[in-house]
Amino acid sequence: MKALGYLGAFFGGAIAGAALGLLLAPEKGSDTRTKISDTVSDFCKKHNLKLSRQDVEDLVDDIKDAAVED
Repeated sequence: MKALGYLGAFFGGAIAGAALGLLLAPEKGSDTRTKISDTVSDFCKKHNLKLSRQDVEDLVDDIKDAAVED
């Protein structure tokens, strides 16, 4: 069970890192948020996680806000 927790933390960190990298890329913000939202949605579908589109968009906005604060 510990290994599963470590894997979850690793993948969560990888997703957050990728999202922050995309947020800092020289692209229009709305395009970047759409890319992140689509990527998270695809990840959830691949791993059979149930999140609504609104949940994914809220997550993207939270990551964006966290990146702006730094």
